[in-house]
Amino acid sequence: MTTTKGRIAGVTTLGAGEPPPTDATLWGSIGDGDHASFTALFERHAERVWNYAYRLTASWSTADDLLSATFLAAWRKRGDGVLVRESALPWLYTVAANLARTEWRAGRRRQRVLFRLAETAVVADHAQELADRSEAEDRLRRVVVAVGRLPRSEREVARLCLLGEMSTADAAALLGIAETSVRSRVSRARTKLRDLTTRTHDE
Repeated sequence: MTTTKGRIAGVTTLGAGEPPPTDATLWGSIGDGDHASFTALFERHAERVWNYAYRLTASWSTADDLLSATFLAAWRKRGDGVLVRESALPWLYTVAANLARTEWRAGRRRQRVLFRLAETAVVADHAQELADRSEAEDRLRRVVVAVGRLPRSEREVARLCLLGEMSTADAAALLGIAETSVRSRVSRARTKLRDLTTRTHDE
């Protein structure tokens, strides 16, 4: 999968030679209600979470909403989520994916309306840019639909490893299965996705 350029930027400035705190350290401080640690965690992972949400939904506005909802859930949990290899990113991905599933049907309806409106509002100077974006988003929507048609076990690893670009080792730790099983499911998912996306495009 190609990486989507995120629209979120934020870098926490540290003193010279001062190592950044680990996710586990930030997570523990968040559990104590530390807003500064929460901000640092957001700045560290917001772009990747937004990119992941976009690849799950093919919608910029929905990705914005999912980003906010994911980190709101992180604050409400106050560090109760289980980290994988001391990284909060897999947990954040899981929350974003769960939220995306609950919003999927409504989101698809909104996307159709918004894309129709965008097509009628094209300005000449930006016509090619919008056309290229529309084509890319159309391809991504086909992939998202195809992922949703996979068997559950393959759908989970496809969202994590293919859409989220998570390592097979981290996905295995998150799902509680052997890494060889993750690799096997990823391989099967890739094969099925090629067929499903081709059929969706032909239809």
